[in-house]
This record gives sequence, C-alpha cells and structure tokens, in this order.
Amino acid sequence: MSETYQFKLPYLQAAQAQKHVTVNEALTRMDALAQLRVQSRIADVPASPVDGQTYIVPVGATGLWAGQDHRVALYLNGGWEFVDALNGWTAWVIDQAVYLRFVAGVWDYAVASVDPAKASASMVNLEFDHVMGAGATNQTNVVIPHHSSVVGITARVTEEIVFSGATTFKLGVDGADDRYGSGFGHWKNTLVQGLTGQPLTYWLDTPVLLSAQGGDFVSGTIRIAIHAMILTPPAAV
Repeated sequence: MSETYQFKLPYLQAAQAQKHVTVNEALTRMDALAQLRVQSRIADVPASPVDGQTYIVPVGATGLWAGQDHRVALYLNGGWEFVDALNGWTAWVIDQAVYLRFVAGVWDYAVASVDPAKASASMVNLEFDHVMGAGATNQTNVVIPHHSSVVGITARVTEEIVFSGATTFKLGVDGADDRYGSGFGHWKNTLVQGLTGQPLTYWLDTPVLLSAQGGDFVSGTIRIAIHAMILTPPAAV
C-alpha cells in the first residue's frame, strides 16, 4: 500500500531518496483537506490559483477541469490534482458561505436531518455579496435554489449605495419586485429583513432582483442572505 485510505497521502518508501518531497506533499494535502474549505463550487478554473487552495469542480467544467465533476481540485506544486470525496465529507464554501456534504456521488447542502435512505431536510442560509451595476435594476448571480421553500431574504448594505435620481430601492424577484420589501435606504449598514407571508416555493433557480425606486443604481455593495428550506427525496434504489 503506497498511500493512505482517506486523503491519499503518500507513504515514505524504504531507502527512498528526497524524502522531504514526499513528506511535504503529504503535509500540503492534509492542510488542504483535513478542514476542507473550498474557494468555490461554481467558479471556472482560476487564472491565478494559490498553492494549497481547493475548489469543488462544478458539473460540466471545461479546460483543465474537464471530466472532473464533483471532485475536489487541489492546486499543488504549480498544477492541479483531483481528489475523490468520500460519503460524509463536509466542506465550507467560501464564496457562498454555505456548508456542503458529499453523499452518493454529489455535493449538496449540509442537512438538518437525514434518514437511512438519505431523504433529508436542510435549512440553508445562502449569504453572498452583490456589487451594484449601473442601471435601474440588478439581478444577482447567486440564485434562490430550485425546489426550495423560502422563509425570507435579509440583507445589509456593506458599501454605501450611490443612486442617480433615486434614494431608495426594492428587493424581490422578477414578477414581484418588492416581495421582500421596498423603501430601503442607501447608507452603510442599512438593514433589510424581508419575510414572506408564508414560506414560498421556487420551482426554478431564481435570481434576487434589486430595483432602484425612481432612478438608477450607480455603485455600492450589499450582502444578501437567502433563508430557505430544501427537501431531498430518498436515494434511488
């Protein structure tokens, strides 16, 4: 056996030369995987990765990540290595601020409860920063997940929002642009607490919509949190 079972750490061999190379590789893998923090699970191959950084390869990745769906991509010694996750691994996703768990070959949200056949219910808080683009409306790149029941959306202005011809904004989705409130100010630390009257199901991935009231956005940053319940059916048999 030339490597460990879980993290595939290389063993030293008898009379091996350059032992420090093997030891350093094992230490780097352990540093990256023991408390798994991935930069993203939706990003493309980064242009300037840092040695030791990890990513979850998204479905349909191309280029250097082609064919590596759901594997952990580890940048090590100037190149990419790919690690197979095992059932039960968890990972903190930095750019979305969520926990994921690996079960039955895929990464999904860490769950509040799970039964032996892998049916589960999880309360998800998707938190992300949105930088305002110029225009009357902005849609977020991070979306409300499909088949999720949303309790509400909260937010906080982290960099003052600058308007042209407006002083407030609305928060909602396409077709219901004020579902999560309106009349919100532009100052730093302005707070949004938008609750749906009752949990509302979104059947498709849905961007959050920000709409300037009476004018346009110019700049600013807002931190948004989507609070939702996601149900997962029992695993296939």
